[in-house]
Amino acid sequence: MPVIPLETPLAAPVDISIIAPAYNEEGNVEPLIERIREIFAPSGLVFESVIVDDCSTDGTRAKLLELAAKYGWLRPIRLDRNSGQTAAMDAGFRHARGAVWGTLDADMQNDPAEILRLMKFLSPEVDMVNGWRRDRQDKNKFMRRIQTRIANGIRNWISHDDIKDSACGLKVYKRQCLEGFTLYKGMHRFFPTLVRMRGFKVIEVPISHNPRLTGQTKYKFGSRVIRAFVDLLAVRWMKKRAIRYTAQELVPGRGQE
Repeated sequence: MPVIPLETPLAAPVDISIIAPAYNEEGNVEPLIERIREIFAPSGLVFESVIVDDCSTDGTRAKLLELAAKYGWLRPIRLDRNSGQTAAMDAGFRHARGAVWGTLDADMQNDPAEILRLMKFLSPEVDMVNGWRRDRQDKNKFMRRIQTRIANGIRNWISHDDIKDSACGLKVYKRQCLEGFTLYKGMHRFFPTLVRMRGFKVIEVPISHNPRLTGQTKYKFGSRVIRAFVDLLAVRWMKKRAIRYTAQELVPGRGQE
């Protein structure tokens, strides 16, 4: 698959890129974009929203184009074929121009206001803030909570990590956390671990979570646990085989320890 080139930066630096993958979310993208406008337009930040259409089969593309004609800060991206959530996230990262990246799902279960709140936790000591859906509001909430607990338990057991909600879509990063990183299918589930592997500091913060506005979830138990288990083995291998060292240039006449 050809690599999508990074976009040329704007003359005015972008403070925050709000990135969301969307697949058959025709009924949700307009409320999402309007909520982003409501939150970020009065914030004083230079912002953009990069919505990646994963080759939807409904009216998502047409709705995004309609909204982009109305709002210059909206940048719809469309994949040439349905490629999955990790590919959509990767395309969003490659096109984002912000110093900070905020991600969320396009189904309106995440409030864009939480991105603005989580940005305040970034500091010289904190590079990524992972949202934690402590009180989930999904349909079949009890079963989804059990599934999430199982998935996170297995994920942390194998990866030797302690993330409470790795698969939460709402996250805030300094762009260097993932800029230039090569992603593979399924890796969106492990962003906190991958970012830590690169030497960055990750914290978790509880966030609000809302019922889905319209449409159906695209991710079932098999993709959340069974398929993720196979991907997790790859992450464990990467973590165990990661190269860690320090190096110092030797200069004649200068004391070296």
